[in-house]
Amino acid sequence: MTERRIVIAGTGSGVGKTTLTIGLMSALRKKGLTVQGFKCGPDYIDPSYHTAVTNRVSRNLDSWMLAKAHVLDIFTHGSDGADISIIEGVMGVFDGKNPKTNEGSTAEISMITQSPVLLVVNCASMARSAAAIVKGFQVLGEGANIVGVIANKVGSEGHFKIVKTAIEQECQVPVIGYLKRDPTINIPERHLGLIPSIERGELDPFFDQLGDLVLETVNIDQLLQLAQAPPIVTNETSSLFNKKKEKSVKIAVAKDAAFNFYYSENLDLLESHGAEIVYFSPLADERLPENIDGLYIGGGFPEEFAAELSENHRSRSTIKKAIEQGLPTLAECGGFMYLTDSIETTKNDRYEMVGVISGEVKMHSKRVALGYREIRGRKGNFLIGEHEQARGHEFHYSTFHSEDDVEHAYETKGMRGTKLEGYLKHNLVAGYTHFHFASCLNMVENWMKFCEEIKTYG
Repeated sequence: MTERRIVIAGTGSGVGKTTLTIGLMSALRKKGLTVQGFKCGPDYIDPSYHTAVTNRVSRNLDSWMLAKAHVLDIFTHGSDGADISIIEGVMGVFDGKNPKTNEGSTAEISMITQSPVLLVVNCASMARSAAAIVKGFQVLGEGANIVGVIANKVGSEGHFKIVKTAIEQECQVPVIGYLKRDPTINIPERHLGLIPSIERGELDPFFDQLGDLVLETVNIDQLLQLAQAPPIVTNETSSLFNKKKEKSVKIAVAKDAAFNFYYSENLDLLESHGAEIVYFSPLADERLPENIDGLYIGGGFPEEFAAELSENHRSRSTIKKAIEQGLPTLAECGGFMYLTDSIETTKNDRYEMVGVISGEVKMHSKRVALGYREIRGRKGNFLIGEHEQARGHEFHYSTFHSEDDVEHAYETKGMRGTKLEGYLKHNLVAGYTHFHFASCLNMVENWMKFCEEIKTYG
């Protein structure tokens, strides 16, 4: 018995991985298949595309943040019930955390999941030279099973045939199709404000068009054949998602167009450890749900909705009151920004926010921080203790300024060194870093236990 899964990898960023991934997902759906999407790395935007096209929640596979066994848990958990799993790579096949190894790369994910790799090559302005590019990836790619190629941005069908002939002769792998160079089929430029438009369905006609184009020029039957792979064997008794506790605490999760950056696994893990999750929308000025034992405000882009959030006094006041009364709360990036006194936009407009955290956030036109983080907790942090370590990611265009002394929530280590980060107050843990709970399961257990203690003795 075989399964079907395949990695859509690129020679580098910008070669068209996402366009082809979405097109393939749409084409496979048109053929009546159930498709599960995955994204290598910590990206939030591409999984939103996948989710919209497949109608199944796309999941992140990250071999730097997580142990290999946990990557496999997430993959098998997400793939359950799907006819084929499509894993979109990140950057080039071998680009990851370490220039000397495959650590954190698409190649490593392909090897952990034992998935065949389909290489996307930008063939604009070249012919036989495309074979040299593929050959180079084959030579470097020991362990990464490159089973085929898709030629992107070709000038014509004749151009494709030249490229196909060269690659198949020199590299002994099939070139299963192409997309023409066409400015009308480019993915919209990625930015944080794009996700609400994806979720509203505004890009659905574009996704549908991509599916039709792929059906015209890519051999889907050949792809399905190349995607066949042996079943993945995992230790079910130690799976991340097998620990099913009875619901003992209720966690409110902010989820709307302003706050939607959550790793699906974080929410799954909370539920498997005994949390009942109830969603609410600060953007819709909804009150904090009643009888809750914890609060999770994830990342997003509150700056895009600063005016509306500022006017939503019901949400602001109920959140502030609950946190000040000791509700165990985690606020990540956009959630952290929302809990400050104010947000100042790049146009110098200032909007009042919740006001639990003394200080203001200032937006910048250029990115302020990007990269993986190793995280160690500090005293008073209910989520992650002083002797516990987790991993996460940071990505933002803003800075936080406060005239008060800040009690930091944790210590982070990145490429530029180690520094104190985050904000600790009441039972609030807040900061710019996005945690991945599967990197330190103690975080989930700590949170559940603390919620139960507060409920019992509070």
